[in-house]
Amino acid sequence: MSFKKSLISILMMSLVLVVGLGGYFYLFSQPMNSGAVAKTQFVVPRGQAVSIIASRLKDEGLIRSSIMFRLAVKQKGLEGKLQSGSFQISPSMTPVEIALKLTQGTNDTWVTILEGWRREQIATSLVEYGFNSFDLQEFLDLTVGQEGRIFPDTYLFSKESTATTIHRVIQSNFEKKVIFGLENEIEQSNRSFDDVLVMASIVEREARGYEEMRHVAGILWNRYDINMALQADATLQYIKGYDEQTQSWWEPPTSIDKKLDSSFNTYLNYGLPPQPICNPGLDAIKASLEPLKTADFFYLHGRNSDIHYGKNLEEHSANVQRYLR
Repeated sequence: MSFKKSLISILMMSLVLVVGLGGYFYLFSQPMNSGAVAKTQFVVPRGQAVSIIASRLKDEGLIRSSIMFRLAVKQKGLEGKLQSGSFQISPSMTPVEIALKLTQGTNDTWVTILEGWRREQIATSLVEYGFNSFDLQEFLDLTVGQEGRIFPDTYLFSKESTATTIHRVIQSNFEKKVIFGLENEIEQSNRSFDDVLVMASIVEREARGYEEMRHVAGILWNRYDINMALQADATLQYIKGYDEQTQSWWEPPTSIDKKLDSSFNTYLNYGLPPQPICNPGLDAIKASLEPLKTADFFYLHGRNSDIHYGKNLEEHSANVQRYLR
């Protein structure tokens, strides 16, 4: 008799458990708010994991359970099919509906602006993304005098974005990540921010990697502080502009180019150029705000692009003989 009672108890507990699990799955597979009308713009960055997407959907009040969303993705075989982009998601949608929505193409385009590009390069690259309402000349007009502030980053723009819209988003990003993001560093620097931005644009074209950028920035500031010509080849490349033959904005300069008559020529003129020569990234700006304290005054890149430093002309001449001749 006790065996039968135990069996009945086990069966009852199992039934309760099954019903409970069924209720759980039913409840959490339902929309967060079936009566909701408003939609939320939900952006999925490139390469974001399903688990992170699920957590973000839960945090933004679009689903009841991140686990149910992950189960929905797995059940429908959608692993690897979720796309990056901007999606209009409603809390009236079920986890399955949301998962399917995230596999559909959007009207948005991811745009990458590379560090060290001039504004003309940026404008040309934006044309290649095929925006329906983008005008190259309008973008160039909007960015006159803003070289150095067209912040390199990856952006998400609607296919209908105009030059004005894109310019506004880039401006806002520069304010957020540089002006406010580096506010303490800017305040603590003994340089004007305009000078730092010009230096950063040179460092961006003259060095690779954050530590190398800090070293080159330290050298160039050393030169600047004793009124020694910066002699940065990148400034000559900026003067020369676009090379039709090689279809490049940054052709290696020749010895003749050192005589180019321009206020940007840092071989003929002391101090900094009148404005940035390109649009530097965050590392170059940080490096120019907090340069390496060094006794070096010279640097050069060898044939294999390795950089070599020298404290004086004698060391620099030895590096020229060793690595360039």
